[in-house]
Amino acid sequence: MSQAMVLDIMRDAFFTIMIVSAPVLIVSMLIGLIISIIQATTQIQDQTLTFVPKLIAVFLSLIFFGNFMLNTLIAFFNRTMVNLTNVLR
Repeated sequence: MSQAMVLDIMRDAFFTIMIVSAPVLIVSMLIGLIISIIQATTQIQDQTLTFVPKLIAVFLSLIFFGNFMLNTLIAFFNRTMVNLTNVLR
């Protein structure tokens, strides 16, 4: 196994991690931004106020994007196994 192949697998792994985690992180950040704007306008500065909406939004985004995330991880696994079997031949 050459260095180039290892770097390609690592690059593919990092790209897959970013693609899989992006929907949940974006939803969480948007909900946090909306809640912080509401807190700033109403001057309610309770730190626990953002926890429950973010938790619900993350669970809903996992349900909604779960199929996409799982298919992306399965495709990465299949690509990695094909690369490894090509090396062993």
